[in-house]
Amino acid sequence: MHPILLHAFKQHTISCYPNEACGLIINIGNKAHYMPCNNVAVNKVDQFEISAQEYAAAEDRGDIIGICHSHPNATSKPSQRDIAMCEASFLPWHILSWPEGDLRSIVPTGEVPPLIGRPFVHGVWDCYSCVRDWYKETKHITLPNFERKDGWWEGEEELYLDNFTKAGFIQVHDQLKIGDGILMQIQSKRVNHAAVYVGDGKVLHHLYGRLSRNDVYGGYWQRNTRMIVRHVGNKNCDISTKNLCQD
Repeated sequence: MHPILLHAFKQHTISCYPNEACGLIINIGNKAHYMPCNNVAVNKVDQFEISAQEYAAAEDRGDIIGICHSHPNATSKPSQRDIAMCEASFLPWHILSWPEGDLRSIVPTGEVPPLIGRPFVHGVWDCYSCVRDWYKETKHITLPNFERKDGWWEGEEELYLDNFTKAGFIQVHDQLKIGDGILMQIQSKRVNHAAVYVGDGKVLHHLYGRLSRNDVYGGYWQRNTRMIVRHVGNKNCDISTKNLCQD
C-alpha cells in the first residue's frame, strides 16, 4: 500500500479505536484515494459493516480497488471470515492491526471451498451457499444470492418462505428426488435452514457454526422439516448485495 494511503488508513483507525475502522480504496482519475467509511455494524468492536448506500456512493466517485478494515487489539492475521469475504468481494483486502500497527493484505484466489468440510461464514459460506454451490457444481444452475444478515431469523423476516419461488422452486409433496431443497426450522420461529437432497437417503447441508457435511435424512432433520421444494427452471439470475459485514 502506498505510504499516503497507509497514513490515511492509519489515522482513520486511530480515530475509531477501540472499534473497528473500515474504508475503501478508490481509483479516481488514475490516482488511488483512501475513503473512510462509517462502521454500521451492531458490534463495532469485533465487526465492521459498510452500508450498501455508502458503497454505492463510492462507486459513483470512482473504481473501488480495495477494502480496508482494522483489527483492534489483535494481530493483522485474516480471520476465516476475512478470507471468505475477500473471495466474495473479488477485491484485495487490507487489514491493519492496532495498536500493533502491522498491515497485511490478502487477495481473492477465485477458489470455491469444497462442498463438504467448509467452515461456516454466514452470508458467504452458510446453508444457502451450500445449496447454491451444489446447484452450480452439479446442475450448472445459478441460484439468486439473496442478502441475509446474521441473525435475520430472530426478527420477522422469512427469508426462505418469501423467496423460494423467486429462485425457481415450487413446493412438492411427492417422493424426494435428487436436487430437492429441504427447508427446516431449527430452534427458531422462522424457517431458517436449508439442505439439498443428494440421494441414498442423505442431504448436504451446513449448520450454523459447524462444517458442511452429508447427513442421513431422518430423525431430527425430518422432524424439523417444514417444506420440500423442487427447482423447475434455470433463471440464471444472480441477485447479490453490496453490504459487507466482517468479524
